[in-house]
Amino acid sequence: MADQEGSGVFDNCTFVFVPNDTLNCTLIATLSQSIVKYGGQVCERKRDGSVPLANVTHIVSNTIEFPEYSQSLAMMIPVVKSKWITASLTKGKQAQIRPFTPDPRMIFSDVMLSCADIPDTDKDTIIGATMAMGGMYSDSITKLTTHICALSMDHPKVQMAVEKKHKCSIVLPHWFDDCFKLGKRIDEGPYLLPDPEILRMSPGRSIEPHCSPYLDGAISARPDYMQPPTSQERALNLTVFKDKKIMFSDDLEMRDRLREILQGLVTGSGGQIVDTAQDCDWLVCRYRDTKEYVQASQLGKIVGNMSWLFYLIQHNTWSNPFHRLLHYPEPRNGIPGFNEMRVSVSNYGGEARIYLENLIKAAGATFTKTMKADNTHLVTARDNSEKCEAARDWNIHMVNHLWIEESYAKCEMQSLTVSKYTHFPPRTNLGEIIGQTFFDEKKLQALYFPSNAEKPAMPPPRKRKALDMTDEDTLAGANAGTAVGRQPRKEFDIMRDGDMETAGADELPPPAKRRSTGPTDFATPSRGRHVRSGKENETPSSVASSSRSAKDKALGKLSNLAPDIALYEKEKKRGLKDGHGLWGGKRAADLIERQHLNRRRTSSPAGFKRWVDDKYKEDADRRKLRDMGIAVVQDGQPCDYLIAPQLVRTVKFLRNLSKGAVVLSSTWVEECLDTKEIPDPQNYVLKDAENEKRFGLKLETSIRRAQKNKGQLLAGIPVYCTTSIKNGTESYQAIADANGAQFLVYGPKSGNTIKAINPEDDEAGPDPVYLLSTSTPEEKKLWKRFEDMARRGNMEPRVVASDWLLDVVMKQEVSFDEKYLVKNFFA
Repeated sequence: MADQEGSGVFDNCTFVFVPNDTLNCTLIATLSQSIVKYGGQVCERKRDGSVPLANVTHIVSNTIEFPEYSQSLAMMIPVVKSKWITASLTKGKQAQIRPFTPDPRMIFSDVMLSCADIPDTDKDTIIGATMAMGGMYSDSITKLTTHICALSMDHPKVQMAVEKKHKCSIVLPHWFDDCFKLGKRIDEGPYLLPDPEILRMSPGRSIEPHCSPYLDGAISARPDYMQPPTSQERALNLTVFKDKKIMFSDDLEMRDRLREILQGLVTGSGGQIVDTAQDCDWLVCRYRDTKEYVQASQLGKIVGNMSWLFYLIQHNTWSNPFHRLLHYPEPRNGIPGFNEMRVSVSNYGGEARIYLENLIKAAGATFTKTMKADNTHLVTARDNSEKCEAARDWNIHMVNHLWIEESYAKCEMQSLTVSKYTHFPPRTNLGEIIGQTFFDEKKLQALYFPSNAEKPAMPPPRKRKALDMTDEDTLAGANAGTAVGRQPRKEFDIMRDGDMETAGADELPPPAKRRSTGPTDFATPSRGRHVRSGKENETPSSVASSSRSAKDKALGKLSNLAPDIALYEKEKKRGLKDGHGLWGGKRAADLIERQHLNRRRTSSPAGFKRWVDDKYKEDADRRKLRDMGIAVVQDGQPCDYLIAPQLVRTVKFLRNLSKGAVVLSSTWVEECLDTKEIPDPQNYVLKDAENEKRFGLKLETSIRRAQKNKGQLLAGIPVYCTTSIKNGTESYQAIADANGAQFLVYGPKSGNTIKAINPEDDEAGPDPVYLLSTSTPEEKKLWKRFEDMARRGNMEPRVVASDWLLDVVMKQEVSFDEKYLVKNFFA
């Protein structure tokens, strides 16, 4: 505690409190006394309950659910939890703000981390990501430590924490890894040492789902009834509408009796009913296309739906409708592209299942309780169920709820190639993190209520840039290209492409496995098909579960990997004896690492060679680039520049070229590192006449076309791909999706997925539909059935080699030549 009264911890600080269930009047009074005692002032809220932003330096709130939160961020007024005051007094100075933010998106805001026997590279990544998401790090163990990241219980830090009975969680690094991949904080229970559940139990074992608090009062956009207030006191003292002007839109189609009740509640608690959007403070409506919605949104009014209104009445507290997807008005016709989707749900129960059903319908898709072969997507909380097995057999896209949530929140269908949408931690039911996604307010404004005012000019680029390189990219092998992308407050972001060069259809890199079973992920393989009573999907008799014996054997070895890694790291740190290095230990480990890294990096003629066989130089260079302000972004993120030593046809190269990225020579990176300055990128635009001639294109022309196409080169064009195509379907899907194509997988069990088109509706003749295939006997059997299906739908079938897709995307121009037909290409 601060030494004495008047020590000035809060000098020149003026606080205001935002009360809620965890910050009641008694606690506010106690904290106010401490603030005044140590030099600060406490400001009261206005008569209408609003926060006087012009008069305060700090807002104390345990939630971001108050109307002035967004404005306080714009004014750079810190919003802190009540614990910040106590922590500041304990330190005798003001504590850091970030770890005490109430923003739930800062998932580690209450985490004080310390690392034990973790490899240095992984340690840096975990610490950096944890701090970026609101956590703090301390190398030593204190009473404030909440989590110790370790591989075993043998490290001195862990033993000291156990001996002193510190109340901290000792977790495997896999917990952080899974949280980072999902962007959400999951329960650390399955990852706790000394007996972590993820290492001793099969993923197929049932998991008791946790109830998500974020679904409270938000499972439906059009609730059938209004739940009673949570307490008798709130029912008698409704104050949420005090001094507020409320408008009910006509598109609500309320019964007269319900309207009278709601109007009575508003006026009885000090509010007022108005008839125009211009006069209201809050608008309650159903759809986003009404005149009232557009006008109120453009004027900055609060807009919510009936579900949001019922939530306010039930809890007698304000809530931001942007923070719960089904508290905001719906798009009348759903999200573009979802009207053709048939979606089923698995492994979510109770309110989570009802919420997903309503969200799927609000997005415009068809929700199906049972799953058939004509389903397009399965939203599942785990990748183990009867429906999941059927989805694999029928090549149905299997995703977690984050895909449907973020598609709805961003008002456009999200790419299935984003890894977090297909990530399923082995002993976690993702229902525990459902409902945490916020709306993208900028996307809403751009699509539904664009401002009539002119857009402000973009600020000139800063002299300093930012750099960040991921360890995944560092160990990715041959770096055939690098993408430089855009992130907030960063002018240059760089992504290095680890794919092999592809000169033809058969040279695409093999796709990533559905789940890695390597020691870095500790992902436990699933067991055989789990059969329960009752049918979760209508499975034909021909659907059979595949053998999992190899994965079961791997499971037995997996539990031993953590101690082995711990021993390995211990050996690496062995010192020198009598001035002479002993073979083994750190010397041997480093040599093995360098040899392994060298083998992987020199496996491609197109790699970035600067760091081959010298991991220490790489670490130093990465620090230089980071200090200069250039950031390496992961594949799939927006980017402005794509860096490659030459023109190549890798997945990353084609995906980022499709978004209009300017391609720079890798010499630009070399110059940045050697001169410690950032040269003009326009002087380093890639020149590769040899490969331009080889691929029959001009790179400058392709980039210009891509910038004009804006990722929609293949929009509306259906592109099918055989399930057994060499190198797998994932690589081709990533390229097709980046160009807006309708990508579908076609196999022996695929049904008729082309709807018949009236030939009279298309005077120009039938549209083409493509099937990417090779000439194997299994794939040849599919050709005639595909062609018959296309012709029945009045479309022109074209069974082509995958080179057609690669060449079209590389040139950024849709064209066709009969040389690409498989019968000619493989002749």
